[in-house]
Amino acid sequence: MPLKNRAMILGGIDAGKTTLKEALFGRERQPKKIKTQSLIYEDWIVDTPGEYTENPLHYRSIMATSLEITHVLFVQDATNEKTIFAPGFSLGINKLPIGIVTKADASEANIERAIHLLKKAIVKGPIVITSAYTEEGIDVIPPLVECQSIDEMREYVTKNPSENLIFYENAKT
Repeated sequence: MPLKNRAMILGGIDAGKTTLKEALFGRERQPKKIKTQSLIYEDWIVDTPGEYTENPLHYRSIMATSLEITHVLFVQDATNEKTIFAPGFSLGINKLPIGIVTKADASEANIERAIHLLKKAIVKGPIVITSAYTEEGIDVIPPLVECQSIDEMREYVTKNPSENLIFYENAKT
């Protein structure tokens, strides 16, 4: 059943955005790497190229697309020690933020570092630890996208026993 809300996936090149999208739709992962070249609208998800987030010249595309969505999935690759999101990046897009840690199953994954980097990018919101290969954490993303407010997301996280789900709130907010 399609969701009534729509989420845009943002993250760096090779962060796992398209693989995450495929996992959310229950599809087998592709044997070869797929390179997203432009915005891809599919059901309740808008998949974006990594260049849109990595190159400020493309921010206008992100802002224009944000008019069509309700939530933003900020993707941080657990195997990457750097982030492409500036501190407070989520504040620039007036939509409900959801932090997503990808590649949590990788041998070189550093989940704590990825969570730390997402906490800098989003001021308040849920953070989901995922693996598209093991499907870890994938099931909690659609219900979060169905939430209509940050308070509703907080309540969902509080009531959900998943170890792959936390709610972050900056002490200054």
